[in-house]
Amino acid sequence: MRQRIEQLTENLGQAIVGKADAIRLVIVALLSGGHALLEDVPGVGKTLLAKSLARSIDGRYQRIQCTPDLLPSDITGTNIWNPNSREFEFLPGPVFANILLTDEINRATPRTQSALLEVMEEHQVTVDGTPRRVPFPFFVIATQNPIEYQGTFPLPEAQMDRFMLSLSLGYPTETEELQMLQRHQSGMMFEELSPCISLEDVLELRRLCAQVKVETALQQYILNLVRASRADEEVTLGVSPRGAVALQRSAQALAFLEGREYTIPDDVKFLAPHVLCHRLIPTGGRRAKTIVERLLRSVPIP
Repeated sequence: MRQRIEQLTENLGQAIVGKADAIRLVIVALLSGGHALLEDVPGVGKTLLAKSLARSIDGRYQRIQCTPDLLPSDITGTNIWNPNSREFEFLPGPVFANILLTDEINRATPRTQSALLEVMEEHQVTVDGTPRRVPFPFFVIATQNPIEYQGTFPLPEAQMDRFMLSLSLGYPTETEELQMLQRHQSGMMFEELSPCISLEDVLELRRLCAQVKVETALQQYILNLVRASRADEEVTLGVSPRGAVALQRSAQALAFLEGREYTIPDDVKFLAPHVLCHRLIPTGGRRAKTIVERLLRSVPIP
């Protein structure tokens, strides 16, 4: 199974140039059973990353372009009347996929955003009182532009808490951008990718990640970080218990990716900004990343 991880990382690296940490974080979110929020400017490869991941795991890929007029039924699906059978038939929405890209999620209205709450947590949608399971594994990659605010709706706290981690791809270096141009010139990009692992492999990798050992002292460290965020004077809303679970599960996945059967404090320290920042609501315009960095310095390491 370790070879499967290397194959997946290599496959994504063929499409996304020079973003090793971002690729690793997305794989961590996938293997820990969570979802990922990509906050970045347009044109840096967010959509390409989602499409490449879907092709690499041989999964069904769907994309939702969020706009203010998007309705919840456009996401979940709806019942339509069939005049031939004289019965209502369910027309599935794009959530019935393995990899769901929700592009510019903050352009959808809060009512439409809330349509994702149930499916992200429970892997099912309820339409007209009937629950329907989505394919498994189910992984959401949502994107939003952190610069442009006109015509957007901030994600509610409950929605943000559903994402395992948040990350940013950022602009490539000059060398990486030159390499990207050379790949585009020769056509060596997404079209040449082929599946390298199966959906069954993903489920097995998730099971193995859940078996990675977390010592009680490290669990206490995670708990201390989370509880310190709730008591911090610069924070209006601290990290939820779901955030503590997300930090532990992602640390297990990261340890597994690095070939270990146990987690270490460095796993937690590396992941804390990505798992905790989007769950915090700072006071007075303070930056969540600065607060998390301060907490990491002040909370004793086991």
